[in-house]
Amino acid sequence: MEKTDRIFVAGADTLIGLAVLKALRSRGYDDIVGDGTDTPNLTDFAAVNNLFGDTHPDYVFVTGGKSGGIEANRKYPADLMLDNLLTISNVLRSAHTHGVKKLLYLASSCCYPRECPQPMRVEYLMTGPFEPTNEAYASAKLAGLSLCGAFSRQYGSPFISAIPANVFGPGDDFDPQNSHVIAALIRKMHESKRAAVNSVEVWGSGIPEREFIFSDDLADACLLLMDRYEDAAPINIGAESLRFSIKELAFHVKKVVGYTGDVHFNTARPDGMPRKTLDSMPLQGLGWFPKTDFAAALLATYESYLQLERREVSHA
Repeated sequence: MEKTDRIFVAGADTLIGLAVLKALRSRGYDDIVGDGTDTPNLTDFAAVNNLFGDTHPDYVFVTGGKSGGIEANRKYPADLMLDNLLTISNVLRSAHTHGVKKLLYLASSCCYPRECPQPMRVEYLMTGPFEPTNEAYASAKLAGLSLCGAFSRQYGSPFISAIPANVFGPGDDFDPQNSHVIAALIRKMHESKRAAVNSVEVWGSGIPEREFIFSDDLADACLLLMDRYEDAAPINIGAESLRFSIKELAFHVKKVVGYTGDVHFNTARPDGMPRKTLDSMPLQGLGWFPKTDFAAALLATYESYLQLERREVSHA
């Protein structure tokens, strides 16, 4: 990408979108569209296509599409699936029609089978059934990967795709109904600390293992891929050093928040996928490695929650 190129971050209001915007601006990319008053509803084809027709972006990062933790996937599977299907079909169709130079689509590690060999490699996609608790969402994200490949095969479209580990960072969704595990634990432990509650409940056994990536590191990887990656096959974006069991993660969050009560694991609640770790060797071969210390990243995420809480109180 050249500094004079026009860039559209589809989903600029998401955790990942905000981090990509931050990375772009810090490196002098100033011609960015779709992140202010002209932000389109990505599920509305006319709105998306009009933005492409009016602004003619050169490069597109697709970070949009609703997501959530186990509870959100349990309650709103149709909403999550439909939002993601519409988002990817609308953005890719418009990008193809208006001849963008390159597009990067971000899927999810949920795309891999529930009983996938570890660490997960892209050749393991579609080799087994999904984890049932997020089947609808995962199906939509997998469809996005397939659609990128289909445009590439049929039209030679310059569309690439990537599969990130579990993302966290400032700007995360801390809503108790929709949040992913790190944001959910931060809010739960902070509220329990403030209310002097003696015990916090965490869903599941605590045994499942997850791999995480800080949003700033993910954004850095996205910019590198836009410059250096050309393959039609997806590529994983993970941080091998950020692999923890849910139990280990809970105690990391407990320490950062300063919560002194007990942590109770409720085995009557679902665990989700037993293990999700990514093989990111191909990305490392391009010269990328995560830079952020986990404790510092977790603290920055907690501080962003405290800022959000203060804003909510001041507006109450």
